[in-house]
Amino acid sequence: MEETISGWNGDADRFLFEPNVFLNGPIEEQTIPKFLDQMAAVRAGTQDLVLELNTIGGDADAARRLALEIRLFTARSGRSAYCVGKTYVYSAGVTILAAFKTQNRYLTSDAVLLIHERRLQQSLELTGPIAACIQIVREKLSMLETGRRLEMESFAEFVEGSKLSASELLRRAESNCYMTAGEALEHGLVGRVLS
Repeated sequence: MEETISGWNGDADRFLFEPNVFLNGPIEEQTIPKFLDQMAAVRAGTQDLVLELNTIGGDADAARRLALEIRLFTARSGRSAYCVGKTYVYSAGVTILAAFKTQNRYLTSDAVLLIHERRLQQSLELTGPIAACIQIVREKLSMLETGRRLEMESFAEFVEGSKLSASELLRRAESNCYMTAGEALEHGLVGRVLS
């Protein structure tokens, strides 16, 4: 089925099958250099950025780094950036999706988003003088508060211009929010569903 996409000089088939950057698989520290290489090739040309995104999620901070690169491309290249999420865009993938303007976010009809709070698995061992233990607790609390602030910034970016508020998205995220492509479109979180 051919469909003209606003801002994209082509048809839906070209958009779906000819992206110039791919993120498929977990988002990890090792993902960053490969992504930067693909972005360098796009920046060296004249095309808009078209990202295919299909991920189970991963490292939230690695996702933030990739999202920054997308924002920099949009701000400095004079070209547009588009994303098509395919099948599953989980967790850190939503952080990357949020870096695109809402109208330039696309999902395939089978896509599911997973939106949840940042996860942490860490033990806290307190030994030694009380003052030293208090400092350790303060450092951990600062880390948690920073993570929470970054999470809320990402939620705010994702819901900008949609029918949801960041606090509503956070409420949903507290219990692992799985959202279909149709629901994301209904809430105004994406610009179009492609089939």
